[in-house]
Amino acid sequence: MTPNELEELERFIVRAKASSYVGEGKQLLPYRLDSHDVQYIEGDWAYHDSYVGESDFSGQEVAYLRRKAVWAMNYYGRIVEPTAITGAEAGRVIRASLSSLYNEGRFLGGYRHQSEPFTYYDTNDGDFTWFHGREWISSEKGLAYELLYHGGLIV
Repeated sequence: MTPNELEELERFIVRAKASSYVGEGKQLLPYRLDSHDVQYIEGDWAYHDSYVGESDFSGQEVAYLRRKAVWAMNYYGRIVEPTAITGAEAGRVIRASLSSLYNEGRFLGGYRHQSEPFTYYDTNDGDFTWFHGREWISSEKGLAYELLYHGGLIV
């Protein structure tokens, strides 16, 4: 990829993430049994997020340039304390928090967002070309939800 394409890829990922799960984007027919699939297309760029599960879930996001995979991220999230947060509450907090993060024009980096009565956190190492991180939600009872993720460029 050219340096210009790399810069555009990072900006595209933010727009795609904001328009897909967080923006409740275009739902696709499941590609795998019992999967939830969302897609975002913009010119030569395409993004696909596919996950299985509900409150506890696992998935993968892939960005494509001219129909070739160029970036991917894998993730696994779970409700740690079901008496502190439901899957629906976690989804609400995550959507609000990520929407706020994406409005800053980024998807990585230290982040904290208050969504009463919960607090959302995200930490990671690396940049969009290679990274790993963790997001979590805390409540008055402590850790309520957590997700681990990793990804980067595909060459």
